[in-house]
Amino acid sequence: MSVKLKFNNKNKTPFFATARSRVDAYLKERGGSKNANSALWAKAAFFVGGFIAMYLLILSGWVGVWVMLGLALVLGAFAAFIGFNVCHDAIHGSFSANSKVNKALSYLFYLIGANPYLWNITHNIVHHTYTNIPGHDEDIEVAPGLIRLDESERVNKVQRFQHLYAFGLYSLASLSWVLRKDYVKFFQKSIGQHSARHPKKEYFNLFFFKVLHYFLFIGVPMLVLNLTWWQAAIGFLAMHLAEGIVMGLIFQLAHVVEGTDFPVPNEQGNIEEAWAEHQLRTTANFAPNSALASFLLGGLNRQIEHHLFPKLSHIHYPAISVIVRQTAKEFDLPYLENSTFFAALASHYRMLRKLGKEAYQEQVDKLSEFPEKKLSISN
Repeated sequence: MSVKLKFNNKNKTPFFATARSRVDAYLKERGGSKNANSALWAKAAFFVGGFIAMYLLILSGWVGVWVMLGLALVLGAFAAFIGFNVCHDAIHGSFSANSKVNKALSYLFYLIGANPYLWNITHNIVHHTYTNIPGHDEDIEVAPGLIRLDESERVNKVQRFQHLYAFGLYSLASLSWVLRKDYVKFFQKSIGQHSARHPKKEYFNLFFFKVLHYFLFIGVPMLVLNLTWWQAAIGFLAMHLAEGIVMGLIFQLAHVVEGTDFPVPNEQGNIEEAWAEHQLRTTANFAPNSALASFLLGGLNRQIEHHLFPKLSHIHYPAISVIVRQTAKEFDLPYLENSTFFAALASHYRMLRKLGKEAYQEQVDKLSEFPEKKLSISN
């Protein structure tokens, strides 16, 4: 990563300019607002209110331990839905036209154990700019050595089975986030190509809100319900496993499915296409006609529209997807889409198998065919 990566816009088509002008026209016809409408505010109230209600019900002691455990699982799913529907838009600055409102809503990320400041860097800046580019997009570095999503990476023996264990690892995503990832990212010298020099107040926020999260979801249940430490730990674990599997699956189904590219820059650090066209080749939608997916996932099932128009609230994605799809077709550009959630899941499974088991077998076959090359297979 010594060479700064950049996109080569020399041969770009007018695709993005055309799509943007059409989306602007659509917004103008409907009053010009890029932000949330009353339906999105109602959805935000539903998820935040539901999360608080379940948390208080657990603390009430009115239900047995097995019901508490079930509520902890649902609590984790609701945490993911708050992240998708409220925090994601807010940190992108698209929930409200008022930056103070966005700032306030982004603080809900602290409630679910994440850090909005770091998310802005890793997701908004790094991932959205360098989508699916190995060595630059840290979102595809899920579990180095265990999950292989980069074709240029040597496949090891363990990764032969990644199509079997990957989904279990995805469930650990939230636990990793709340216990490890934010700390590691915060103290790295750089995140992607972004220099990691942080304001002093963010050091305080990192530790204060992490401790607050641990206290709310481990300490308070132990104090109020007189639970043992291991009972509280099981509840905390269940909540984050549920949050993690929801988060992990949704993010992978948007970028690691059949048809998506993982481009490698040339020696000069160039990606030989325009940024917007790069987004079309590295991103896929799924379940676009599912009202349930649209309600739960905060527009993340329409990642193409989100990557092209991240400052636009996801409430507009169903309408503008028609515009983006037609414009891409006019310019002979791909518009990748899986019709259902399960079709995307199956496609992701096949990608894991291709990049793991099948790639390993190809490596073994080459070693057998050309032993003089002494290709090593790492353990």
